[in-house]
Amino acid sequence: MESRVLSRASTFASFSQLRKPPRENNNNNSVSFVSARPIGAVGEGGNLIWGRQLRPALLLESSSAGKQRETVKPCLAAASSSPGSDSAGEAKPVGFIEKYPALVTGFFFFMWYFLNVIFNILNKKIYNYFPYPYFVSVVHLFVGVVYCLVSWAVGLPKRAPMDSNLLKLLFPVAVCHALGHVTSNVSFAAVAVSFTHTIKALEPFFNAAASQFILGQSIPITLWLSLAPVVLGVSMASLTELSFNWVGFISAMISNISFTYRSIYSKKAMTDMDSTNLYAYISIIALFVCIPPAIILEGPKLMKHGFSDAITKVGLTKFITDLFWVGMFYHLYNQLATNTLERVAPLTHAVGNVLKRVFVIGFSIIVFGNKISTQTGIGTVIAIAGVAIYSYIKAKMEEEKRQAKAA
Repeated sequence: MESRVLSRASTFASFSQLRKPPRENNNNNSVSFVSARPIGAVGEGGNLIWGRQLRPALLLESSSAGKQRETVKPCLAAASSSPGSDSAGEAKPVGFIEKYPALVTGFFFFMWYFLNVIFNILNKKIYNYFPYPYFVSVVHLFVGVVYCLVSWAVGLPKRAPMDSNLLKLLFPVAVCHALGHVTSNVSFAAVAVSFTHTIKALEPFFNAAASQFILGQSIPITLWLSLAPVVLGVSMASLTELSFNWVGFISAMISNISFTYRSIYSKKAMTDMDSTNLYAYISIIALFVCIPPAIILEGPKLMKHGFSDAITKVGLTKFITDLFWVGMFYHLYNQLATNTLERVAPLTHAVGNVLKRVFVIGFSIIVFGNKISTQTGIGTVIAIAGVAIYSYIKAKMEEEKRQAKAA
């Protein structure tokens, strides 16, 4: 290829009146570029797409792969630097996210924790003057759905298409999400936030049990042993919890079971849809699932004295703004948790999730001044430590499985 181009260049150089030197250089680039596109390549695309399409074709075309690779790299470099080159070869400027990925990931973790803590504190404050968890659960989802609809309207993100098959797959996921969300809020309204989160630390135990006895997956003995401190710690905390009542305890346990089944159905409903659109659709379906029980169980009380009592206590403006912001914080912290998972390894996310629960328990005790017994405090610490050990072992095993498949 190089010899042909050079021979043409020397021939054309002798006819200076017919072809100018700058034209020769453009011809060189164009000949080299065209020779690199015999694959049925896509017309527009970034550098990575070009790289993926060029390499296999060149290896197939060339009898000597090494020599051809040396020829193409300078040609592509020249094409990308040429003023008239195709946009696919242009080097894009490095943005802040690409330049400082660790800083951006740290920001995601910070906002995830911050929004989660604010949500739990504001949520409990609302229940102190408006104890209607079914209605508040609907508000959480409703505000999130409105946020998603506005985001779709402005194209951030672009709405992914939905069909009947995908709807059938997502419906059981959304139902479990709705049930888990409502029962969590019933527990938050009934007992201290710190106690609810201590009980919800049992969720890994239910996940392991479901994987073993429902999905038929073999759970190593090390995982079961790591769950022993979780069960022990929750039992210790429950026996001496000052705010204990059966409604709060049972609701938190039902929430654990619901989220466990949500995980099972999520694995069956694997889709290529991005996480933002997926969570938006789940929120929409869950909203319609939550509305009927809220109307049936709390509707008459709300119309009779629920709304009027809340407005009398805090005023209409604060009542509406509290409901709006708690819904925003709920949606955003869940969305950020999903986005953070996409940016880090499962092990990092698992450890981060445990630390998040520690932050929520700690800040709720400080803000609300909850009095806890020594045994409850020790039990909470043991339970959280057990969750940390379980999360570490499980994430490590998943990482090893991925590496084995890649190998």
